[in-house]
Amino acid sequence: MLRRWGRRNGIIAALLAAAVLLAGCGMPAPHLTMAEDVPTVPAALIEEPAGLAESEVAVLAGGCFWGVQGVFQHVTGVSQAVSGYAGGKATTAQYELVSSGATGHAESVQITFNPQMIGYSQLLQIYFSVAHDPTELNRQGPDVGTQYRSAIFPTSAEQVRIAQAYIDQLEQAAIFKAPIVTRIEPEQTFYPAEDYHQDYLTRNPTSVYIMINDLPKIENLKRVRPDVYRADPVLVFGAVSS
Repeated sequence: MLRRWGRRNGIIAALLAAAVLLAGCGMPAPHLTMAEDVPTVPAALIEEPAGLAESEVAVLAGGCFWGVQGVFQHVTGVSQAVSGYAGGKATTAQYELVSSGATGHAESVQITFNPQMIGYSQLLQIYFSVAHDPTELNRQGPDVGTQYRSAIFPTSAEQVRIAQAYIDQLEQAAIFKAPIVTRIEPEQTFYPAEDYHQDYLTRNPTSVYIMINDLPKIENLKRVRPDVYRADPVLVFGAVSS
């Protein structure tokens, strides 16, 4: 009886693993990953002056863009979060090509935000705490390849300064158990991804991949940053019908 139960559990686990392999952003590694407790990441010591601008753009990469987009769509002060590609050429900004890992692109998210409501360094704090693991080199969870690298694509010299200072701050504070591998890659163009990648987390909440890898990020955002969490995500294509 126990042997039969163990065999049944093994079959279920194999089927679940296969589902994740088929559902991932690219070519996931053959194992499942569950969300762990997020580290306590302090606020940045340096923040850009708010100024008078009501709109600014940040571009961040941290693994599969489904989850990163989903996180920032739930952040107060963000007016849009678009999945896409950065780090390569316009001619190769296509999912099938980017998935090869040979284009230089990283799956990224372009975040439009109101600096009067939330600062760039606050977005970075969310990025380094709940959106991804900045210590994983050329991978994120089950997804492996340079297209899943941890990277910041600054849109101004001020963003370069703030991002580098924040990484230095976190490293000096030894927040993580391993070195931060996040790259700062300025002067790169962002290219929006195909429509079917937009709002993917919200449109596919029962996907095994999303449930295991991404929904815990939303819960972590709600738990550790309730001050900026918004229950209703700001979507690229508007409301999702139930």
